[in-house]
Amino acid sequence: QLQLVESGGGLVQPGGSLRLSCAASRFTLGYYAIGWFRQAPGKEREGISCITSSGGSTAYALSVEGRFTISRDNAKDTVYLQMNSLKPEDTAVYYCAAVITVQHMCLMRSLDDYWGQGTQVTVSS
Repeated sequence: QLQLVESGGGLVQPGGSLRLSCAASRFTLGYYAIGWFRQAPGKEREGISCITSSGGSTAYALSVEGRFTISRDNAKDTVYLQMNSLKPEDTAVYYCAAVITVQHMCLMRSLDDYWGQGTQVTVSS
């Protein structure tokens, strides 16, 4: 199991910003492509964004493209999700996970289907 720890969630007003962080527990995160996922109450988990191990390629869901930015700092062994222009529909628990790569492109599909506790993001006025 690849155990990851998410942090940075909280309560923010519509139009605000948050920066989420993803860190590894007892392994080197920099060896893996990493994806961010979210799950809202009553809805299925959906992929939001992913980044390759080198950081050379990224992908975004249409629902967040242009508002969210994924990045990584392998020196700090951390992956980030910068979320701007937040909307109420962004409210969800956010998770990070190691994901699949195909032809040097990351896919929003986890390697082992292990999910931690995530971090809660609430967008409300």
